[in-house]
Amino acid sequence: MSNFATPEQFAAANKANIETLLTLANSAFASAERLAALNLNTARSILEDGVANTKALLAAKDVQELLSLQASLAQPVVEKAVAYARSVYEITSQSQEELSKLFEAQVAELNKGVATALDKAAKSAPAGSDVAVAAVKSAIAAANSAYDSMSKAAKQVAEIAEANVAAATNATVKAVSTAAKAPKKAA
Repeated sequence: MSNFATPEQFAAANKANIETLLTLANSAFASAERLAALNLNTARSILEDGVANTKALLAAKDVQELLSLQASLAQPVVEKAVAYARSVYEITSQSQEELSKLFEAQVAELNKGVATALDKAAKSAPAGSDVAVAAVKSAIAAANSAYDSMSKAAKQVAEIAEANVAAATNATVKAVSTAAKAPKKAA
């Protein structure tokens, strides 16, 4: 029995790599497509709102009405900007999550391949090499454990960041809403 890879093993590995690259490319294109659609819809909305707001401001009869209109028009603009930022964040977060899952699958497959190769090597290794094989297996287990810990920590950081982004956007919308209502009370 040979420890060297056969042409069939090379072909299988190449096929798996191509499938991984296609998955990666499809994921990137899907994210780019979603971002492009979001940007086009946002641009259309900004143009339509800009025209409507300009018409409303030009129709103002006096300075007081103009100031009141400006205050009332500011809040929807900020809310839409926050919604846009939130959408971009969601798209990029989902993209990153898909890439993370793909990377984790690749690491699991690599670990499986290394374990298989190590078992094959151990079977054909000279007597007394059990200690070296056990040391390599232990090192692989420690590396996997460290990777799992880092992966879990990164996911926790991402969850905390997502919660902070949500809190910040909600606070921004509330602050703008409060500021927009203030001039109406004074008027």
